[in-house]
Amino acid sequence: LGWKFYDADDYHPLENKKKMEEGIPLNDEDRIPWLCALHDILRREDASRQDTILACSALKKMYRRVLIGGASAIESNQPEQPGENPALKILFVHLDGPKDIIAARLEKRRGHFMPLELLQSQFDTLEPPSAPENFITVSLEKPLPEILLQIETAILQG
Repeated sequence: LGWKFYDADDYHPLENKKKMEEGIPLNDEDRIPWLCALHDILRREDASRQDTILACSALKKMYRRVLIGGASAIESNQPEQPGENPALKILFVHLDGPKDIIAARLEKRRGHFMPLELLQSQFDTLEPPSAPENFITVSLEKPLPEILLQIETAILQG
């Protein structure tokens, strides 16, 4: 697509990385500043009219709200008022699959700070996207070319 790509894992503070390396799951207090920093990146790219893809484990609805609206999304469930910074338009791609497939992929990763032992905590935290969120769900059980085609089709259809 020629879009700018960011891996959210590159933006975790050192404290978060150390915690995960030690097998300690992150909590909301660990994740919120990281998500706010990611929102700021997305906002900057949006302001420069740069289409962007962010690979991010936005496990909870609240986390996705922070990516869209920034820190203000934490304090309020109310939509932003006219004149405030408008929320970003984001299509969330929920990569869905059984734990054994995801575990097999994690085992193949080298040099990453998140150990396989934390996978269950991610499943425990997961709140799959639901209406009215803007999302598609893509099965990880499909071949990679099909996964990419489904995502690209959804993006191009707006």
